[in-house]
Amino acid sequence: MSLVRYETNDDIAVVTIDSPPVNCLNHGVRSGLIDALDQADMDPSIRAVVLIGSGNAFCAGADISELGLPLSFEEPTFHGTVLGTLDAMSKPVVAAINGVALGGGLELALGCNYRIAAPGTKFGLPEVKLGFMPGGGGTQRLPRAIGLEHALNMVLSGDPVRAEDYAGTELVREIANDDLRTAATKFARNIAADRPLPRLRDLRVEHPHASALLQFARGIVKSNRSALPGAMPIIDAIESAVNKTFDQGMQIELALFTALSESTEAKALCHAFFAERNSEKIDNLPVGTIPRAINTAAVIGAGTMGGGIAMCFADAGIPVKILDVKQEALDRGLAQIKSNYEASLKRGKLSEEQFAQRLNLIQSTLSYQEIGDADIVVEAVFEEISVKEKVFTQLDTMMKAGAILATNTSSLDVNRIASFTKRPQDVIGTHFFSPANIMRLLEVVSGTKTASDVLAGVMKLAKTLRKTTVVAGVCDGFIGNRMLEEYLRQALFLLDEGALPWQIDKVLEKFGMAMGPFRMLDVVGNDVPWAVRKRHYIKHPEKIYSKVADKLCEQGWFGQKTGRGWYRYEPGVRVPQTDPEVARLIEVHSASLGLVRRKISDEEIVGRCIYAMINEGAALLEEGIAKRASDIDVVYLSGYGFPARRGGPMFYADTVGLGNVLRTMRRYARNPYGDVRFWEPVVLLARLAAEGKNFTK
Repeated sequence: MSLVRYETNDDIAVVTIDSPPVNCLNHGVRSGLIDALDQADMDPSIRAVVLIGSGNAFCAGADISELGLPLSFEEPTFHGTVLGTLDAMSKPVVAAINGVALGGGLELALGCNYRIAAPGTKFGLPEVKLGFMPGGGGTQRLPRAIGLEHALNMVLSGDPVRAEDYAGTELVREIANDDLRTAATKFARNIAADRPLPRLRDLRVEHPHASALLQFARGIVKSNRSALPGAMPIIDAIESAVNKTFDQGMQIELALFTALSESTEAKALCHAFFAERNSEKIDNLPVGTIPRAINTAAVIGAGTMGGGIAMCFADAGIPVKILDVKQEALDRGLAQIKSNYEASLKRGKLSEEQFAQRLNLIQSTLSYQEIGDADIVVEAVFEEISVKEKVFTQLDTMMKAGAILATNTSSLDVNRIASFTKRPQDVIGTHFFSPANIMRLLEVVSGTKTASDVLAGVMKLAKTLRKTTVVAGVCDGFIGNRMLEEYLRQALFLLDEGALPWQIDKVLEKFGMAMGPFRMLDVVGNDVPWAVRKRHYIKHPEKIYSKVADKLCEQGWFGQKTGRGWYRYEPGVRVPQTDPEVARLIEVHSASLGLVRRKISDEEIVGRCIYAMINEGAALLEEGIAKRASDIDVVYLSGYGFPARRGGPMFYADTVGLGNVLRTMRRYARNPYGDVRFWEPVVLLARLAAEGKNFTK
C-alpha cells in the first residue's frame, strides 16, 4: 500500500502523506513523494500542487528508527533527491500544514514554494534535543524565512512555535480558518500562474549585526555546562546561511550533520529518546488486559510529597482528595499548593481560569470514609514500615472494591506493604520523585501479587499525568535508590581515603551530573539516608559502610534545612559554602581508621562512583528487577541528573566498553583500603564482557 496518495481537483494535484500516526519521512514516504511530484510536474493539465498530511500531522520528520541503517541512505534521499525535486518543480507547490511540522517535516514544508497552516499548528526543529542538528536545509532555509535571530532561537532551543506567531511571513503565508485542504486548493489555484516561483533558497539573510549576534550565541553555548552537542554546529551552519551561497551552506550543513550523527553524544541522546519510548512497554502483560479505570483519586499525607502528588492529579484534570490526620497539616499543605499555583499564575504558566479549576479539583478531609470511593489512593506518609502498616490497614477497610492502593515508598518492601491488606492484588508501588508536580520520573513497582489490570491502569494513568515511567520489581530501593546507594557508598569511601566533599562534587559535576553527591545529600537531607543505613546495618550486616556520614549526622548537620551539612549555608541562602569543620571531621575520622590520606585523581573519583552504579545496574538486570538496561538509563536520566549526553549509566558503560569497565573494577579491588567484595563483578557484567557484548545492544 502506498504511503503517499495522489488525487486531482480539476487543475490542482493534491499529494497526501498517509503514514500514520505522524507521517514520518521513511523510505516509503520519500519514494511516494518523488513519484507524486514527478506525476504532477509531467501532467500538462495540472497547474499547481498541494502537499498535505493525513490525520493530525503534516509530518513529524525523519523516521528515527531508520537512523544509522542502510535504508536511511537509500535513494530517494531526503536531503538530496526529495528536496532537489521540490527545487526543480516547474509548478508551484503549496504546503498545507496541519497539526505539527517538525524536523524534516518542517524542512519539507520549507522546500515548498508556499506554506499555509491550520490554526494551532506547531512548527519546530527539535533535532538538537536528540543530539543532532537539522540535516535537510533547516539551518539554511529557516533564517531566510523568519530572519536570523528568530531562526537561531528556534533551532538552538529545539522548541516548537505557533503558526499564528509567524503568520504573514515567508514561513506562513496565511492561516486557514476554514477546511485546510479546501483553503490550500483555493490558494494554489490563485497563485498557479505566478512567476517566478518563490523559493526560500533565492532569498538573502539580512541582519544589521549578524556577526555580533552569532558571536553572542556562541558565548552563551560555551558558558552553558549542559549545552547539547549540536548547539555549536548549528551556529556554524546558520552562519554559513549568512555568509555563503545557498548551495555552499547546504554542503556545510550536511558535513556538520554527518559528523555530528557519528558522535558518541548524538548516539547517547538518540538512545535516550528510544529508551524513554520503550520504558512505557509492559512485558508479559496478558493479552486482552483492560487497564483499571482511574477517574478519581485520593492522597494520604499533606506534606511536600503528598501535596505534589495531588497537584499531579489536578494538573491532569482528575479530582483528588487529600487526607491527613491533623487539620493544621491539611491547612499547611493546601496553602503550599495554592502558593505553587500562584507562582505559576504570576509566571504566565496558568491562566486565571486554570488556576481556579485546579484548586477546585483538590479537596481535603480528615476522614478515611470520605475517600472510600476513589479509584486510586496514593499513600505518601513517613518512610517507616509501621506507619505504612497503619495506613494500609485503614485503606483495606475503607476503600471500595477494585480501588488501586498505591504506596509512594522510595525503598520499602511493596510485597510486605501489600500483606497488610486482604487485597494484595490491588496494591502497587508508585514512587514519585520530589517535587512530584515538577519531576518527570515515576517508578512503578509491581509486587508479586499485583494484578495485571492494576499495573496497566497505573501505566495508563502515568501517561495522563505526563510522567516518564519505568516498571521495577520489588527490592530495597527499587532501581534508582538501590544503585544510588552504591554510588554514595563509594563517594563516602573516597572521603575516608583522602578526598573532600567539594572535590568529589566538582569532579562529578564536570563529568555531567546535575549535582554532586554531597550537594544532593544536603538538599535531600542527610537524615534520610542515615535512616536507610541504620536499617541496612541490621538487614545487611555483611555490607561495609563508611561511618563518616553517621558522624556528620550525629552533629545534627542534616543539610540545607539545618543550615549545615556537608556544606555550610547562610540563613535564607541555599548556596553551599565549603566548611573547614567538615574537613576536620573527615580527617579525624580517617585517622581513627588508621588511614593515611592520599591525593585522589579526578579519574578515580568518576570511575569508582559511576562503575559502582553500573555494577549494581547489572545486578538489577540479572535479578529481573529491571527488565531492560535502557529502563535503568531512563531512571537515571529523568530522576537522578545523569548527563543526557552520556545516555545513562548502562549506555555509558557500553561506550567505555564492558571489558574496560571490568578491568578497571579489578584494579579498584586491589586498593588496600577498599572492600574487595564491593568490586566483585556481577555475573551478567562478567559474561557480557567476556563475550564482547553490551548492555543496551
